[in-house]
Amino acid sequence: MLHALSADQIDRFIADGFVRLDAAFPCHLADEGRAILWRDTGCDPEDPSTWTRPVIRLGLYGEAPFAAAANAPVLQAAFDQLVGAGRWLARPNLGTFPVRFPSSADPGDVGWHIDVSFGTEDPDFLNWRANIVSRGRALLMLFLFSDVTPGDAPTRIRVGSHRDIARQLAPAGAAGLTLRELAADGFAGSAHRPETTATGSAGTVYLCHPFLVHSAQPNRAGRPRFMAQPPLLPAGPMDPWRTDGAASPVERAIRDALDGD
Repeated sequence: MLHALSADQIDRFIADGFVRLDAAFPCHLADEGRAILWRDTGCDPEDPSTWTRPVIRLGLYGEAPFAAAANAPVLQAAFDQLVGAGRWLARPNLGTFPVRFPSSADPGDVGWHIDVSFGTEDPDFLNWRANIVSRGRALLMLFLFSDVTPGDAPTRIRVGSHRDIARQLAPAGAAGLTLRELAADGFAGSAHRPETTATGSAGTVYLCHPFLVHSAQPNRAGRPRFMAQPPLLPAGPMDPWRTDGAASPVERAIRDALDGD
């Protein structure tokens, strides 16, 4: 079995809710994918006057560079380590790309949240749900297809906030809570957590606990930022209370949060 993550990285994932993998997929795949994305934005990469909107959402992308990035061997090994071998489904694509351009306009999509994962047949996304066993989502993933510095609108992350969400979800059981219910207090329950940002070179991937609280931010002065944010889907139900000794780090993080760390 290929090991992409060290024992210390897995421990940090459980404690912090995410791990960063540099060079998780080759730079040439990022370059090839970015060329496709630029074409579909309708913008000229050499002419900022054509960048007239703060964010353009593109998707679904399953062309060769995107499929290869999604299934890079180091990522598949990390999935086995964090979710469990045979417990996740390979992705045929990378879903949508919110491409963020430098702009003074309000992009209209910033704010702290988690990515809810079931009940998505409801047309009102605020009614989509998450529950304590993270039905429908094994990981949140951030695929950087461009270099992202602190000035390029990196995703904001509340370190360790997955523990706060686990405690919030636990009383609701299998039914879980809607995004509207989770956001009723503006995610104030994790406001005390330290903040970091998802920066890195093209080819970097952040593997995040599905309960991690995060936020987009406006791109005020940086370069256009290209990033995909797909879920890793579980092959079956997850169980933080496994008695077979085979709990994954994703499951252990939930159990530890409920046990008071």
